[in-house]
Amino acid sequence: SGNYYHQGEIRKKELEQSCFLLGIPASDVTVIDHRDLPDNPAVEWDTQLLAAFVLKHIEANSINLVVTFDAGGVSGHANHISLYTALRYSVLHTSPNASLWCRVLMLESVNLFRKYTSVLDILLSCLLPRDALFVLTEEETEQARKAMRCHRSQLLWFRHIYMLFSRYMMINSLHLL
Repeated sequence: SGNYYHQGEIRKKELEQSCFLLGIPASDVTVIDHRDLPDNPAVEWDTQLLAAFVLKHIEANSINLVVTFDAGGVSGHANHISLYTALRYSVLHTSPNASLWCRVLMLESVNLFRKYTSVLDILLSCLLPRDALFVLTEEETEQARKAMRCHRSQLLWFRHIYMLFSRYMMINSLHLL
């Protein structure tokens, strides 16, 4: 629930506001609050437990495409990496036929230099191999920034820098799992 700093309820509301700005209704937002899946950047979550939650959600909602982090978690965040690991486990082990009905795209983690080169990373992103490349328009980038600003409890100084200079605010390269 995002309770690392004991702000779980605040962060749930911020998530709903952010999703609303992105056109995602609150009824489509699911927050899992489980004691064995704590919000903690240093804690790796149990793969099988998380995989069970994720697979149940995918099947219950007939989801055919999931976008997640890759093995680097974009920022090395253990919870982000755990999501990748759980999805990989779900698709490859728990439900071997899942790849027939649900594709998984992983957001490519890039080095720190590329991460903060903003739009200048477009040339390299176009040249390097990937399965999908999303380049946002100025309007879409501003919408993403507005959605990020909804997460007031997390807007520390470095996230303001992230919103200004991170390629992820406008360029995202993805690979199929």
